[in-house]
Amino acid sequence: MHLTGTFLLGVIAAVVFVLICLLVVMVRYMYRHKGTYHTNEAKGTEFAESADAALKNDPALQEAVDESKKEYFI
Repeated sequence: MHLTGTFLLGVIAAVVFVLICLLVVMVRYMYRHKGTYHTNEAKGTEFAESADAALKNDPALQEAVDESKKEYFI
């Protein structure tokens, strides 16, 4: 009878340990994948009236945009 009780306690302890490990893995996964989305777009471009206006006001692209070489796609 003593051996059966010890075996049962060992199985219960193993199940509890596995459940705690699964909980830790799930919490870590949920923490790392919060669903936030980061973009690398320039700040303030969402309020521009057109794409050309947004690019003209972007300081990173000031020297790259040339008025004579605009392309328009239809």
